[in-house]
Amino acid sequence: MNDTKQHLEHLAEMRALMERSSRFLSLSGLSGVWAGLCALAGAAAVYSFLGITPFSGRDGYYFQKAIHTTQWGMDYKSAFVLIALLVLATALVGGIFCTTRKARRQGHRIWDATSRRLLWALAIPLATGGCFCLALLYWDLPGLVPPATLVFYGLALINGSKFTLRDVEFLGLSEIALGLSGMFYLGTGLELWAFGFGVLHILYGAWMYWKYEGQ
Repeated sequence: MNDTKQHLEHLAEMRALMERSSRFLSLSGLSGVWAGLCALAGAAAVYSFLGITPFSGRDGYYFQKAIHTTQWGMDYKSAFVLIALLVLATALVGGIFCTTRKARRQGHRIWDATSRRLLWALAIPLATGGCFCLALLYWDLPGLVPPATLVFYGLALINGSKFTLRDVEFLGLSEIALGLSGMFYLGTGLELWAFGFGVLHILYGAWMYWKYEGQ
């Protein structure tokens, strides 16, 4: 009986070692919460630039207003790109900090072959989506930008979930669903973007923190 128990323990340890070697498991739930807060701040900045409030249907579609809006010494293209870069930079800095702290607590390396594979899996859809969205702005199609970012981000998460926690895949599917919905309901693109990148990230990050770090 003891031999059987020892064999099962050894198998469990081997499985854990294999999983750690093939998956990046130091992803922190707090990084998701931080990314969500950054996204909500970015959405608030866009609303402020356009001079509208969420769900303000009386003001018309936000993308129609965007094309004719100039504020802060910038047109909407410059403002949207600047806000997006600031959101991305602050989210990355916070995410790296939280994930590095978790990895050190667990005694894991933050930069290895697995993390490099994860970054590469994320980078291809994200870079493609970024170029696609810049083309949409170039052709004055801002209404398609928020849903497009959700779709490509969701694809990146699903692609990267092979090298990290499988829970990431469900977040990716949710982002894609929101993005595709926004493609058909362009007037709600900003609201869906704020919900997908903001609220969903916060809920997902809090749940992941409770599941893997809070116990």
